[in-house]
Amino acid sequence: MSTTGIIIGILVAAVLLVFAEMYRELHTFCVTRYQVASPKLAGKKTWVFLSDLHNQVYGVNNCRLIDAVKKESPDLILIGGDMLVGKNGHSYESALACVKELVKIAPVYYANGNHEERMKLKPQKYDQSYALYREKLLNLGVHLLENESIVLSDESKVRLTGLEIPLECYTHLKRREMPEGAIKERIGNRDPEAFQVLLAHNPSYMKEYLAWGADLILSGHLHGGMVRIPGIGGVIGPDFVLFPKYSGEMRRVGDQTVIVSKGLGTHTIHIRLFNPAEVVVLSLNNC
Repeated sequence: MSTTGIIIGILVAAVLLVFAEMYRELHTFCVTRYQVASPKLAGKKTWVFLSDLHNQVYGVNNCRLIDAVKKESPDLILIGGDMLVGKNGHSYESALACVKELVKIAPVYYANGNHEERMKLKPQKYDQSYALYREKLLNLGVHLLENESIVLSDESKVRLTGLEIPLECYTHLKRREMPEGAIKERIGNRDPEAFQVLLAHNPSYMKEYLAWGADLILSGHLHGGMVRIPGIGGVIGPDFVLFPKYSGEMRRVGDQTVIVSKGLGTHTIHIRLFNPAEVVVLSLNNC
């Protein structure tokens, strides 16, 4: 075989391997574990954080996902939004069925992503009813955090807050400035005495979330940057912004902790490469 033939053969094999890996990553998930420590916490807790399922189903009735969450025996489950696909022609039933099983495992606290939020704010555009979806979630016993906070009744004072940012902040190709005071207008001030957790779907505004003062910020939205490069991170998000600063990692910023989920599903552009979907497990303890 000629040198040219060998090179072509290698390139074809490489392309086939890339597509095989993409297919694998689009149909599997991993469990990512992070340690979160704070003097504000008492005792040890295990939380599961799920984001951006987008109606993805892992096994019959999402049995593989549900089993993975069960194995962690979590004290609570946090949902960071976009469990469904907020587009016409899509049903939220698979997302709802997944949440129905999750509430059997542990209390579920759910903050909206942009897909739920746009259905909520522009109901005339969508053939799915957010109001009905919301009603069904509440009937299941889900704690919905729509620009709301709740204090957990345990030995440590933990305050969970779900933030919905303005819809115009979900733009493509560039980051739009968030209106001054938008966060405080929606959720008020943090409680400095509590361990403050902020569920804020879009990590593009992490600077603003950090300035608000949460001890722990949980985001998703960017699907891990679709393709990840070791040492660099995500390449491009669903908003088509290159190399987002936060796309799928844990970072410490002073005394604050930032965790961004790579998400569990995709929509519209179905690409994952070196970027497995994930269930995020948080082990919290006093330090």
